[in-house]
Amino acid sequence: MIVIAALATATTVALAMRLMLAGGRARRRRATRSVTWMTSTGLGITPSQFWVTSLGAGAVTYVVVFALTSLPIVSLMPAVVVATLPKAYFARRRAQRLEDVQRAWPDGLRDLLASVRSGASLPTAIEGLAAFGPSPLRAAFQGFGVYSRSLGVVRALEMIKSDLADPTSDRVIEVLILAHERGGGVVPEILSDLAEATTRDLWTLEEIRTEALEQKINSRIVFVLPWLVLVAMTARSGAFREFYASPAGIVVATIGGVMSLAGVLIASKLGGQPTEPRVFVTVREGE
Repeated sequence: MIVIAALATATTVALAMRLMLAGGRARRRRATRSVTWMTSTGLGITPSQFWVTSLGAGAVTYVVVFALTSLPIVSLMPAVVVATLPKAYFARRRAQRLEDVQRAWPDGLRDLLASVRSGASLPTAIEGLAAFGPSPLRAAFQGFGVYSRSLGVVRALEMIKSDLADPTSDRVIEVLILAHERGGGVVPEILSDLAEATTRDLWTLEEIRTEALEQKINSRIVFVLPWLVLVAMTARSGAFREFYASPAGIVVATIGGVMSLAGVLIASKLGGQPTEPRVFVTVREGE
């Protein structure tokens, strides 16, 4: 029975996770979106590895809680919660990586501006980011010198833009491509304006993130605590376990689970930060 219940839980978790990740775009673009999302975490994982980790965590949790409570319906919700933890972890790593890159751009652009004003060409200045730029940009531009000499400056910048997978980096690199194509005395002016604009954008993003943090913490706590209490109450034999093993208890737990999931989805929707689309990537792919 435990094996059947675990398989049922894995199927339920898979459906729930698919709804969370799917979005509203066309089916043929979902695989590309998933790969792009995983790439932007910087962890080198694939969508298949992500799904295996999530489903495995949910199934193991279900078996453990079921062993404590002997109640399939009570074991289901903790399994769903644990199954979503890998996504939350990867999302946090992705957000942290993007934040590090975004915060590094103003200093990186000022380094480029200083190099250009000292007489270096823009490609040479960009190549210098790999050795002397801010740490998050050093790794990204490590191969720029080789790429630019073999494929050209524009193609090398586009490859780096694809690796970073960040809307802020998209805008910066598109402007760098424009500055390279125009060249001449306009380059320092473009870099200076770009550094100021990027700094203002970062201030705005930081304010939005700070205001949304408390709402996220509260919504997670309100969702998790009732189910922790329920597991604790049904871990021992007695009236609570007998009630939730009855049809009436199953109905109550099912309604509570549905309401909890609906509440989390609503709270996440209301408190979530708008995702900036990668406009420049879309344009180039359509050309």
